[in-house]
Amino acid sequence: MEKDNSVNVFGDPLVPCSLAPMTGFFRDGCCNTCKEDQGSHTVCVEVSAEFLAFSRSRGNDLSRPIEEYGFPGLAPGDRWCLCAARWLEAQQQDRAPRVFLQRTHLKALEIVPLQLLRQYATDLN
Repeated sequence: MEKDNSVNVFGDPLVPCSLAPMTGFFRDGCCNTCKEDQGSHTVCVEVSAEFLAFSRSRGNDLSRPIEEYGFPGLAPGDRWCLCAARWLEAQQQDRAPRVFLQRTHLKALEIVPLQLLRQYATDLN
């Protein structure tokens, strides 16, 4: 699999999202993507209890550890590369977690408009 250019929504180098827990489609700590990443794991978020409950209600329990994949489960406050469409779905249900734009891949903008992401940004001056 060949990674797309590692660029954030501002066209700058992508900043790592999380190394603990290790995140990203490539499990490299960044929200990098490629054509094989069907879910577009491109939005770096800080998960909240409210979002984790929402995700669980949609059939993806991110708080549950999965040992065979080395996944510890997420807790409120953890950073994670979220699928862009899941973030948009959560936003439409008033459950969207906060976003780190410098850590969110440019490809996320194919699904979520930048002005919408900006409303949830934690890293704007």
